[in-house]
Amino acid sequence: MTANKTVFFISGILLVILGIFMLAPYLLQIFYGEKSHSFLSSSFITIFIGVLLILSNLQKNYRLNLQETFIFSTLSWVFVALFGSIPFMLSTLNLSISEAFFESMSGITTTGSTVISNLDNSPKSILFWRAIMQWLGGIGIIVMAITVFPLLKVGGMQLFKMESAQDAEKIFPRTAEVAKTIISTYLILTFLCAFFYWSFGMSLFDSAAHSMTTIATGGFSTHTESIGYFKSSGIEIVATIFIILGSIPFISYLKFVRGNSKIFFQDVQIRGLIYLLMISILVMFLYLFFTNHEVSLLDRLRISSFNVVSILSGTGYVTDDFGLWGKFSLIFFLFLMFVGGCAGSTTCGIKIFRLQILFLFFKNQIKKLIYPNSISIIKYNTQKISDSFITSVIVFVFSYLFLFMLLAVLLSITGLDFVSAISGAATSISNVGPGLGDMIGPNGNFKEVSDTSKWLLSFGMLLGRLELFAVLVLFFPAFWKN
Repeated sequence: MTANKTVFFISGILLVILGIFMLAPYLLQIFYGEKSHSFLSSSFITIFIGVLLILSNLQKNYRLNLQETFIFSTLSWVFVALFGSIPFMLSTLNLSISEAFFESMSGITTTGSTVISNLDNSPKSILFWRAIMQWLGGIGIIVMAITVFPLLKVGGMQLFKMESAQDAEKIFPRTAEVAKTIISTYLILTFLCAFFYWSFGMSLFDSAAHSMTTIATGGFSTHTESIGYFKSSGIEIVATIFIILGSIPFISYLKFVRGNSKIFFQDVQIRGLIYLLMISILVMFLYLFFTNHEVSLLDRLRISSFNVVSILSGTGYVTDDFGLWGKFSLIFFLFLMFVGGCAGSTTCGIKIFRLQILFLFFKNQIKKLIYPNSISIIKYNTQKISDSFITSVIVFVFSYLFLFMLLAVLLSITGLDFVSAISGAATSISNVGPGLGDMIGPNGNFKEVSDTSKWLLSFGMLLGRLELFAVLVLFFPAFWKN
């Protein structure tokens, strides 16, 4: 019971924080004269429930065992998504429960998929709330990736365990220490991004909203045409740079602050991200070079760079409907959706480090075929990699692809066409944003998909955001018996 009280106590604190953040859009409702108090009502409800959870679960010592850490990881995100959907339900957009929850889950998981068809005429308060949700989701997943996921040992995340803690019971003092530096870095990057957006022509409102969704690699925009609305190469370059900064492991920023000035050049995962970006941009540039003769070389390079960075990172900003570029671009971007960015960043997907581990494993297996009696040790970032660690990575990748196929099949059963089902499953479990095809592609949205599909996609977003096993383990009876 003690651990259960801790789970609900911390969940109550999260709801109070969420309710406080709801007051920012309420100020915008007053400023823009929207004649609505939906955010004030939502804030009151959220804070009230949060305070009840806190008061009903007070105790002297707050500790989490491993089982309760799993429960907390999932329950906290579900709670935030659930209460974050209240403003959408009370808004003038008249969203249903399934639509509101889908939009909220898409925000907090930094997916970027939307059911709102006309963003340009939507209330400013709602647009700003979407940005806040993604911003909170971005910082939340960074803290969890560095402090919680390594303890759960899901899919190889134990590789990024901080040296200062060895068990789940020490999570809170460690989180407070680490979160302070992370949040400071996150805030600085957000303000810098907003400043440069404003410098290149965005309004204060647009620059603030887009800076939050850029650093969070979320992709929610205040305009239906996304970044393409501004028709500014300068804004695209700013977005590209800060998306990359958001895709770098934030533990690297921690190490940099602590005196390791070469960390950004030494980290194998960061180098892997840069190499993959360079190769992908070159591939897309050459493809556009031979298929699109209407734009200049610099424009091809800019378009290639922006879209590759946006899709690979899971941000999902768009400047053009890449679905019209040909079948190769569809397959290529679908591949990038799965890859994702670095572990410990705001990005999702399989992650760069897992693909690097798999490459080292395959390389080692081939070496054993050539030299059967040789003894080789696999190392990653100077750390020795055990067989059990490699096994966990392989299982994660297999499970990721299996769940993607299962989700795609379920979506097709609900009535989605082949392209929409495949891309919808990929975009939800990879937390990317737009799918492919006419309905959910870059120029579409998820408004017309069935309610069943929306709930399936919402669950897929949660799975992808929490590294699959942190959620799936809750469905096994043996987990609750121990």
